[in-house]
Amino acid sequence: MNIHIYESEELLDEAAAGLIGGLVRLNPRAVLGLATGSTPVGIYRRLVRDYRAGLISFRDVTTFNLDEYVGLPADHPASYHTFMREHLFDHVDLPSDAAHLPNGAAADLDAECRRYEALIEAKGPIDLQILGIGSNGHIAFNEPAPELVPGVHVVELAESTRRANARFFDDPQDVPKHALTMGVGSILQARAILLVAKGKDKAEAIRRALKGPITTDCPASLLQLHPRVVCMLDQEAGELL
Repeated sequence: MNIHIYESEELLDEAAAGLIGGLVRLNPRAVLGLATGSTPVGIYRRLVRDYRAGLISFRDVTTFNLDEYVGLPADHPASYHTFMREHLFDHVDLPSDAAHLPNGAAADLDAECRRYEALIEAKGPIDLQILGIGSNGHIAFNEPAPELVPGVHVVELAESTRRANARFFDDPQDVPKHALTMGVGSILQARAILLVAKGKDKAEAIRRALKGPITTDCPASLLQLHPRVVCMLDQEAGELL
């Protein structure tokens, strides 16, 4: 792994946006795997800035998001569809039919998992997958478990994950208990992976992921098996390395 620790969140976001923007400039038809949550917000903000400055275009890019909550329609304020529109899609020239997310409101969730997996296979592989990490070591919504499902699947969210995401909902009880997510196997098929972590509460998870044993008790540790991982951390997230 290539591990970079930055003195500030701003420097980290600038470096991550530079990596993504550089890929898109070299390969205008790149396939990007995108993440949600607070971690990538500053990165997306800088990509929007660079688009407005004429430094980058997304008109030939294809994107796939990692996950979506079960039961939330695309227009729900807390859905990841809404998050991506607010932070990136509505501000750049990415065609709407090139931005893909799983449908958490699908009537048949198993069929939706198969559809999304097939779509990634048809339009992929993903050139660069952006990842955050949970304080319990989860990536996407792959929670610690005795076994991990390799492909797109329905997952029951750990209580720690629901508590961490409660800030995005008016009432913590409204946080869905299930989500659709790419599996670790799906993630590892990306040509390259960018793992981003910020804050002291991620330091132990980062230590386990990058320096600990490879175990399903820390799903992010399976990234050690991938040949091309770039890890970008602020000082607090990297303090235990």
